[in-house]
Amino acid sequence: MLFEQRLREGIADGTITLAFRRWKRSQVRPGGRYRMGDGRIAGVSAVEVVTDITDDDARAAGFPDAAALRRDLDARGADPIHRIAVHLADAKDPRDTLAESTALSEDDAADLTRRLARFGPWAEVTLRLIAERPGVRAGDLAPEVGQDLPVFKLNVRKLKNLGLTISLETGYLVSPRGRAYLDMTQAPP
Repeated sequence: MLFEQRLREGIADGTITLAFRRWKRSQVRPGGRYRMGDGRIAGVSAVEVVTDITDDDARAAGFPDAAALRRDLDARGADPIHRIAVHLADAKDPRDTLAESTALSEDDAADLTRRLARFGPWAEVTLRLIAERPGVRAGDLAPEVGQDLPVFKLNVRKLKNLGLTISLETGYLVSPRGRAYLDMTQAPP
């Protein structure tokens, strides 16, 4: 789960303590930690499917009232509504630290090459595609590598776990570490 820009400061200063999402099934779990896209981490303390939303709930999610939150949710489909209790976590996401590093040794590059090869041919192709088309929606990129959207997103998460990509509000970006890897392996986008 990536928190949109409008929620990040509120989660960081404690004024936003709830988020609402329409999902077929929950995409987060209590105790989980999720990136806010700016290096900070949001912790999730509770997740539940709800049908009723109060004005207090809406204000805790950064909306003026329940009607405004309902309009936002209704524009996102008809899946069940999940109420997520969130807070700012103390630690920085270690993937961010890894993604920011550009000092790759020959051994580091060789290790990444082995790991990408173990993932399968999609890995190198996807990394190059993201380098060529930063900020492009996952739904637009997935068909280009012959994958459906959920598989594509799962695979990009594997690249992110290696510190090679960064999730944006829309689409992805090759991280500084990913760029260093591509430069070292002479695999320009």
